[in-house]
Amino acid sequence: MSVTACILGCSGPVLTAQERAFFAEVRPWGFILFGRNVDTPEQVRALTAALREIVGRADAPILVDQEGGRVQRLGPPHWGRYPPGRAYGKLKTADPLVRREIARLGGRLIAHDLAAVGINVDCLPVLDVPAPGANQVIGDRAYADTPEEVALLGRAAAEGLLAGGVLPVVKHMPGQGRASADSHLEPPIVDASWEELDARDFVPFRALSDMPMAMTGHVIYAAIDRKRPATTSGSVMRTAIRGAIGFAGLVMSDDLSMNALAGSLQERGADARAAGCDVVLHCNGDLAEMAAVAAGAGPLRGRAARRAEAALARRPKAVEPFDAAAGRARFDSAFEGRFAA
Repeated sequence: MSVTACILGCSGPVLTAQERAFFAEVRPWGFILFGRNVDTPEQVRALTAALREIVGRADAPILVDQEGGRVQRLGPPHWGRYPPGRAYGKLKTADPLVRREIARLGGRLIAHDLAAVGINVDCLPVLDVPAPGANQVIGDRAYADTPEEVALLGRAAAEGLLAGGVLPVVKHMPGQGRASADSHLEPPIVDASWEELDARDFVPFRALSDMPMAMTGHVIYAAIDRKRPATTSGSVMRTAIRGAIGFAGLVMSDDLSMNALAGSLQERGADARAAGCDVVLHCNGDLAEMAAVAAGAGPLRGRAARRAEAALARRPKAVEPFDAAAGRARFDSAFEGRFAA
């Protein structure tokens, strides 16, 4: 049976009969969970198992946005608190290797949490390099203000996730740090020249171009395509993402229900796929909207299917040995207990 090139959400902590029937028919490549889908560890394990059973794939990707700070879907009392990315860049140490160690440890602890409940993909790290005056939708989610430090800490977090058996998704390619607006609400426009983008925004993504998965940003880059945001721009995909950045892994869209995109949801799905997104993402769990997205996305086949298979193959067959209690103690000590549960 064919797989549809989409990642879909669901409405609550337990699947409805309608959702079960829809997912069995559409067979999305993967799923994404949000706070509305999370209650207890036992409940999340049951939900992830049910989703995989419905599509008949034990390795079906189940994603979550577990960055830390204001973007954390699993939290106390059942899971630990994590800081925003900027907290790693601001650790009180002159040694960048210590910051790297703690960022990797944060990724490893998150992977430990997620893998235990059947989540095998985290939409982390954020590799956007913020610019003065930009919209705060990225803000403290960014690790630092320089592309080199963002790349250093982003790679550390990604390696921590991989060590724990969870695939990282680098975002928001090719760089949303200059965005003038929140893409949830309207299309941000970046007026920087190609030379400026290549020298700053692309740098962390180029440094992590070996990662298995990346997420686009719904941002218009006027120097490349004055009409279409990256998600639906073949020019951005060819010249920036696959070209200058050199990313060869699976590219997924950001949430197609954001207001930065034009057209119906079916058109958005089709446009993103035509531009070069291997799979498309829809998050809010609305059945009618998901049906439209799936119709636009079409089947996962050809080069996109090969990239999807290669991405899933990056998960290690055995996780790195890890003492979670000792790791958490070290982590909390580094932050002086500011993010202890």
